[in-house]
Amino acid sequence: MQLVINSYGSFLKKNHNCFLVRNEDKVFEVSADKVESILIATSATITTDAVKFAVENNIDIVFLDHSGDPYGRIWHTKLGSTTLIRRRQLEVAEKKKGFRMVKKWTEVKLNNQITFLKDLKKNRPEQKAELEEFIANIEKLQAQLLELDGTLEEKRGSVMGVEGMASRHYFDALGYIMPEKWKFNGRSRNPAVDAFNCMLNYGYGILYSLVEKACIISGLDPYVGFLHTDNYNKKSLVFDIIEMYRIHADRTVVNLFSTKQVHDEFFDSIPNGMSLNSNGKAVLIGAFNKALDQSVEYDGRNIKIRDIIQHDCHKIANGLIK
Repeated sequence: MQLVINSYGSFLKKNHNCFLVRNEDKVFEVSADKVESILIATSATITTDAVKFAVENNIDIVFLDHSGDPYGRIWHTKLGSTTLIRRRQLEVAEKKKGFRMVKKWTEVKLNNQITFLKDLKKNRPEQKAELEEFIANIEKLQAQLLELDGTLEEKRGSVMGVEGMASRHYFDALGYIMPEKWKFNGRSRNPAVDAFNCMLNYGYGILYSLVEKACIISGLDPYVGFLHTDNYNKKSLVFDIIEMYRIHADRTVVNLFSTKQVHDEFFDSIPNGMSLNSNGKAVLIGAFNKALDQSVEYDGRNIKIRDIIQHDCHKIANGLIK
């Protein structure tokens, strides 16, 4: 489970083999054996004993800003794998193998978008024709993607162009099927200008922390990307790999709006946009963790969706050194 500290003024400390959390309303304990990571999404106090206890149990502590983006992480100092993996990252990015990897990740993303829109179409017969048009547009772009060949240096712009156009059709479709009160026009970030993007951005922020952790554990360097180029303090590989898993945040947020679980009091106004407050975060984080804990078939066995991210990163790392 993820231990989420979401109440202002909370206090976290170690108590025997447990984490003890105290806030104004209650005190509770969670065994370290049940905690995979700790998310701190508000002003809180944590003792050094609790930090040391988390590190000793391979539990990362992630600090999230008001948009859900991780701005800091406490993790042990061990590399956890061979540096050969990181060397190969740099080498492969310049070869056709790097392009094939990026092409596959992008194909997975577009497949996820198409599948989700088809699922939405099943329960919306009155919007069937419009959704079919959105789906057809993304399928055409997917076909263009599959025809691309070369190296990343040659085709990076083409891949990003296809991905960008597909995302535009995809979010136009999601905006179209939203309840009238919550309709939106395209993506907005930092800050979001509508409730849907506000919740989606926060969900993506949580997802970033999971992908980054999976990269670290697998021995991958989060800063050495393939499709996303190098930049100062930019976790390019995280931006590359997360594309395959955004769908889980998308499905969670759309479901919350579709089932009328989102309310005006979840949001606060900020300059040029809005932010998700503690009430909204509690609902989103709870729903998203429930979604990530669902088991699906993967390589012939049932595992949690959140664990697929780790398994995929191990596959990527192993593929680099074969």
